Amino acid sequence: MNTPLHNREEYVEQAYFFRTYRERLDNDLPAQEVLQVISQEILSTTQLPLAINFMASEMMLHGRVSGGMARLGHYFTPFQSFVFRQAEQDRTRFDMRIGLEILEKEAEFLALEKATPQGLFIYQFEALSRNRLGYQDGLQAMGKDPMYDEHWRDWISKVRQSLGAIEFSEMIYSRSEYRVQEVRRRTENPEYLPSYPVLFGLQEGRIAQANHGRDPLYMFAALQRHLGYPKVPRPQPPLSERLDPIIEQRLQQLEMRLKILEAEQSGKLDLSDFYVKPEKPEFKNMD
Repeated sequence: MNTPLHNREEYVEQAYFFRTYRERLDNDLPAQEVLQVISQEILSTTQLPLAINFMASEMMLHGRVSGGMARLGHYFTPFQSFVFRQAEQDRTRFDMRIGLEILEKEAEFLALEKATPQGLFIYQFEALSRNRLGYQDGLQAMGKDPMYDEHWRDWISKVRQSLGAIEFSEMIYSRSEYRVQEVRRRTENPEYLPSYPVLFGLQEGRIAQANHGRDPLYMFAALQRHLGYPKVPRPQPPLSERLDPIIEQRLQQLEMRLKILEAEQSGKLDLSDFYVKPEKPEFKNMD
């Protein structure tokens, strides 16, 4: 079943749901309890409370949320279900909190009037790339998003088949208005029109060409700077934990005692090391 595009109210509430779910998981609250409480906080004029209640029921039966999302294909997109499914797999390092933040930022972007297929595609593709979620399944889920029309779905399918053989920045450039202008200038034919749909604008094509042969992450960052595309959340490195100063001091004392015991047992204990050395008197110059 194809997922329809929602109105702004639905996306605003989705962003709130994903953000609140993540924050309460950080407080070590049970996921089932979190879902039941959040459903009461969401606007009843949206369809989201019904979806959350269904996911809570699925979690009681199967212990996972992604299965419930997948069964709600008329509300959640395949990409949303894919991200949740990857986050719930034990064999991956993809954290649920990062997955929820990815979906939160995506919903916030879709709630904007300036949301475009170009911005959504770059955001979703970068999310796959940064978190190593798998291009084949990920692109297949992306191609079913209601934001994309038939031209976009056909091109995403080609990207899925050609990724690895053709550089990603070249794929963006070849479907951009910037390439059309370059061909017109090079051939001196202002009437030139490509035989395929143009999906990206001048700026996207120019940035893609400038990043040819470079890491695609640089291209993503440039698109975010120049076109305001949404930034993909990145996992934060764990902060180095510091011991309490009193505990650290006691550990140092224990370590010193162990060294003394080892030296005593080996017969290498030198008590002179513990003598207080007399201070030499200082004579002041009376001149």
